[in-house]
Amino acid sequence: MAEMNIGQRVQQFRKNKSMSLKDLAERTGLSQSMLSQLERGLANPSINTLKQVAEALDVALFEFFSEDASADDFIIRPQQRKRLVLPESMDVRYEFLTPDLGGSIEYCLMTLQPGALSGPYQNHKGEEVGYILQGSMTLELENESRVLFQGDSLRLPPLTRHRWRNHSGQDAQLLFAVTPPSF
Repeated sequence: MAEMNIGQRVQQFRKNKSMSLKDLAERTGLSQSMLSQLERGLANPSINTLKQVAEALDVALFEFFSEDASADDFIIRPQQRKRLVLPESMDVRYEFLTPDLGGSIEYCLMTLQPGALSGPYQNHKGEEVGYILQGSMTLELENESRVLFQGDSLRLPPLTRHRWRNHSGQDAQLLFAVTPPSF
């Protein structure tokens, strides 16, 4: 990334906090002239200088090196979704509703055809929340099971062993989120 972009990011964060160059200079101990040169891409700041500026602006250092994302980076159209069908069961389909699995949460749509089982019991390090979007499903825990209907929702604590079964005669869909991602 070009130095000017780092300077522009510094300036952007400073202005977002309604801070003047003088204010930033007082908080960092750097001169206004140095900070002005940094923002205009005329100075080559050291990592220590950037750390001082980041601390004064209350932002993480890496944010100076990141680009602003466009809305297109966040929006997933139905035809763009990544889909997963497990080889052992063509009756279960997953569609990822997030752009990738690089974030801290996974958001998916699971479709179970009539009579389908989601697979063996599984669990996640983090929590899972779900919402029955269509049809009905049986949530099978190791020691009990519950039927959930369209509109029902749930939250499973970390490490809860579970699986899903569709006992109905129509497709059933579950919207679910897991954090951290498990796929």
